[in-house]
Amino acid sequence: MADDRNQDPQMDAEGLYQEDNFTDRKVGAIRRLSPVRADGSADPSRPVLFIGQAEIMTNMGPVPISFEIEAQTLADAVIGFAPAAQAAIERTVQQIQEMRRQQASQLVVPQGPVPGITGGRGGGKIQMP
Repeated sequence: MADDRNQDPQMDAEGLYQEDNFTDRKVGAIRRLSPVRADGSADPSRPVLFIGQAEIMTNMGPVPISFEIEAQTLADAVIGFAPAAQAAIERTVQQIQEMRRQQASQLVVPQGPVPGITGGRGGGKIQMP
């Protein structure tokens, strides 16, 4: 999907949204994406989308997370923020743990001859007579 966007930078006139931001200045923010037509008028044939945004602190610093909130109204999105954020945090933590596992399981392959195995004298290029 990201590759498709990079290939053709033309905006989709049928997929336009107007964005409004709401925040409590404590926990996070909610973006309301209201569908609009190319002339800027409301498009009632498509649903309004609510996107939550928050940060979690890790030992490497803050990590921003974004997640969709299933809601019909802003009030519903405010109520649904906490459970949607919790699910997104759990997914993010699992992804971080999986990345750590993958990083830890990478094999370290020695470079150059290994003494006693390959018949070489050592791994360096300087040779002693």
